Amino acid sequence: FALAEPACEPYLRAAPNCLKLSSPWMSTLKFVEKVCTGDHMDGLLYPAKRIPPLVKSDIEQGKAAQNVPSSKVDPLLKSSMETTSASLSSDFKQKVVNILLKYSSGLWANALPKLYQDIYQLKFPEGVLNNLELLSDVCTVDHISDNPKKAILYAKPQRYLDENLNVPEKVQMHDDVKATAEQQYEESKEQYPESLTVPPLVTPAEGSLSVLVVELNNTNEVIIRYVGKDYSSAQEQMEDEMKEYYSQNPTVSLVQSVSVGQIVAVRVEEDAWLRAQITSVEDNRIKVCYVDYGFSEVIEKNYVYKLGKQFYSLPFQAAKCKLAGLEFFCDDPVLVKTVELQTCSKIFAVEILEKSDIPLLVLYDTSGEEDININATCRKALYDKSLELHLQVDAIYTNVRVTSVSSDGSLYCQVPSKGLSRLSEILQKLEDYFHYKTSEFNVSLPFCGKICLFPYKGKWARVEITIVHSSRALDVQFMDTGTVASVKVSELREIPSQFLREVIAIPPQAIKCCLADLPLNTGMWTPDAVLWLRDTVLNCSDFSMKVTKLDGSKGTAHVYLFTPENFPDVDHSINRQIINADLWKHQKDVFLSVTSGGTSSTKVTSETVSALELTSLGPEKSFTDSVKPALERSGAVPTIDMPPPLPLSKLGEPMDVYISVACHPGRFVVQPWQELHNLEVLMEEMMLYYSMAEERPVNIEKNKLYAAKVENKWYRVIIKGILTNGLLSIYELDYGKHELVSMKKVQPLVDAFRKLPFQAIIAQLAGVKNQQWSEEASVVFRNRVEKKPLVALIQAVNESTNSWDRKIVTYLVDTALPDTDIWIHDFVSQDLVEFSKVN
Repeated sequence: FALAEPACEPYLRAAPNCLKLSSPWMSTLKFVEKVCTGDHMDGLLYPAKRIPPLVKSDIEQGKAAQNVPSSKVDPLLKSSMETTSASLSSDFKQKVVNILLKYSSGLWANALPKLYQDIYQLKFPEGVLNNLELLSDVCTVDHISDNPKKAILYAKPQRYLDENLNVPEKVQMHDDVKATAEQQYEESKEQYPESLTVPPLVTPAEGSLSVLVVELNNTNEVIIRYVGKDYSSAQEQMEDEMKEYYSQNPTVSLVQSVSVGQIVAVRVEEDAWLRAQITSVEDNRIKVCYVDYGFSEVIEKNYVYKLGKQFYSLPFQAAKCKLAGLEFFCDDPVLVKTVELQTCSKIFAVEILEKSDIPLLVLYDTSGEEDININATCRKALYDKSLELHLQVDAIYTNVRVTSVSSDGSLYCQVPSKGLSRLSEILQKLEDYFHYKTSEFNVSLPFCGKICLFPYKGKWARVEITIVHSSRALDVQFMDTGTVASVKVSELREIPSQFLREVIAIPPQAIKCCLADLPLNTGMWTPDAVLWLRDTVLNCSDFSMKVTKLDGSKGTAHVYLFTPENFPDVDHSINRQIINADLWKHQKDVFLSVTSGGTSSTKVTSETVSALELTSLGPEKSFTDSVKPALERSGAVPTIDMPPPLPLSKLGEPMDVYISVACHPGRFVVQPWQELHNLEVLMEEMMLYYSMAEERPVNIEKNKLYAAKVENKWYRVIIKGILTNGLLSIYELDYGKHELVSMKKVQPLVDAFRKLPFQAIIAQLAGVKNQQWSEEASVVFRNRVEKKPLVALIQAVNESTNSWDRKIVTYLVDTALPDTDIWIHDFVSQDLVEFSKVN
């Protein structure tokens, strides 16, 4: 799992600690992933298998035990079953060891009893699972929860087993007997390959993941194959090896006796060989499921061969998944058909929301200029066609309401329609239903493309999640107004299941439009032009609209807008008025206009939701309420000039830090570890505030503080330079990065965000000579320290008038290893020696 924001990455690791010499370590975080043990492909991909016994006497005993009730108990274990405190017999422990040796990656404790009974035809003693320490002398017990049975067992190294298995002479196997048993076991595997087990398929770790969609029965049972080195590439290699193996071993026999669940090799066209599992048998016709592809086929028996034991090591590659956001409609035939057409035999990037036996996924088509959310695209198949509004060229529409104006001049309109009336009815039903039950429907798993409800102007509105910033904050687009806003996750609500189909069936009621026939030399929309358009069209709910063109590729209608008194006079349309107004001259260093009196314009930004309008329906106070006084203040001049300087540890004392930027040993940026949580909270509050605040006039000046939007996040910055092309050179005061941004992305930094000290500290590595650092040395240093939590021991502080220009000279120590502290300057010195040798 990776977060986009560098400062958030440390939270995925155990916090760095001070040196072992000066303070104790914090407890290490350990992540254990449960191996998927559930059966796949309708219970046929991972069947229970009998493993051949290890010794001949056990085989004979197993044959004799076939007609004995399963409650029969190993006589050597009777005494240990009578009381769990008694010592278990060495023979029993040896059998447990034999099982564990086959599972080098560990075995879940609750799987041991069935394996033991299947192999030895003996009942596993009661009480052992409740006290796994009884096995601690022959295996390592790794408890992963308070449940004593929730543990992973690992066989101990042989030297420990030889010491701990003090077996009586009459039952202890000598070396020659052991060798015979091992030989018999290998022979039994050759003779009965179907007794071998295939390891379960483990869901890949988070990262750049891709899947191939094979087929689907419904959206909760989509058959996929993971694409990657340990998945599709490993499968291709195995199939090449199968082809070579069967072509060079013509004596490999056909399967004589077939049974349901049996794993076999199937010869398909062009001498290719695939692994398969038998699902049904009828005379000489066999139905098999190709376990690495997920589809089934009926074949003749003479195509079915024994599967070589070397081909059991790779997990079956076909897996099931569920598509997020479509679970409630999983069997809808229209939806299933749409998903099938959109996805089958195609490769997609994937986001894993939940890891389970059947993981929950979001698919993305990344083949074009923009990533397409496949789940959200397919959901459109659920729209009620009778409620869709199809605009017609040259048609006139009245009582049109403009709901939003974007900074590029595009606007969203609502046109009276059957769908709009239906939406009003269903939202009123939800209002009545939620009167007492809102807290029961909090959103627990937000993801891009998910449709939720949000309180807006005293009513519920449909929103679609567009960006998930963190566990607390995200961006949404209002489906029926086009408005974009950053909101808190706690303000969203799930759609109750009894209303879900009705809510989803109504198409979005916001129609994207643009003003037609604007002169080509108009160029980029100026802030003044955008504010004029917003002020003109958002205060009137009774426009007339004429459609002149439909741009299907962009989903945009080119329109003329008329106020009631000017319809249908084109010369007095909104289009002509905005052309004639003197709004298109870009000012050099000023973003938005400032009135002659020096006060800010009070025009409302409709591209984002005004904080005055976003009031929660529930008792919980929204963050926007707490910053409302700041929004209502006139003027953009803050009353707090600078935050206090960041306190540093005393010279020579350890300080936990995070390295946000590393250029070379002579310049890198550290952040205090203990303040990272406060910084994360500040970043979320800035994002929420500026997305909901009205745009303000900004006088751009060098070396002044501002808030700037960089890749969907707001940062505290200082302006380092003003470029002639409308770009600004900025320095991020909390992260130490230099960026270029448009003037449009800059706003005043209000008082509420000037209290936390700036978090970026410029640093130089102590213990090495300051010099011109080569590119090789810089890259090696960056790889060692950047985006990592370390310990700093400050040796000197060079103060400056501005807190962001303060510089420290410090040692860096990596304390990640349990027994060794790694001093970074030692490695830098060694690297310099190596580079000098190479040069």
